[in-house]
Amino acid sequence: MAGFVNLLKLCVGAESVEDLLDWQARRYPGSTPCHVTRMWPKRAADVLNGGSLYWVFKGLILCRQPIIGLEERLGEDGITRCAIMFDRNVTRVEATPKRPFQGWRYLDPKDA
Repeated sequence: MAGFVNLLKLCVGAESVEDLLDWQARRYPGSTPCHVTRMWPKRAADVLNGGSLYWVFKGLILCRQPIIGLEERLGEDGITRCAIMFDRNVTRVEATPKRPFQGWRYLDPKDA
């Protein structure tokens, strides 16, 4: 069986895990929550093989959310983007410091 890889992303605009969950519930009532990003993961098959997105809040990794799909989304500007689709279940993790970065990063399971 092939391995999997996780993604790491800053959670901009949310102060806490509860803020993220509340925003997702309001934005995606009755549908699958997602995050739309400009770049498509080159390791998409590994991400979809059991990967999660680890959310960073105010410099701390606080939770992970399983990734269940990647979908193309066409922006109003005509540029195709990647919608990272999530399971609604969020697992809190031990708070781990993480310096700011742009976009998302791969996170190897051994580092998760």
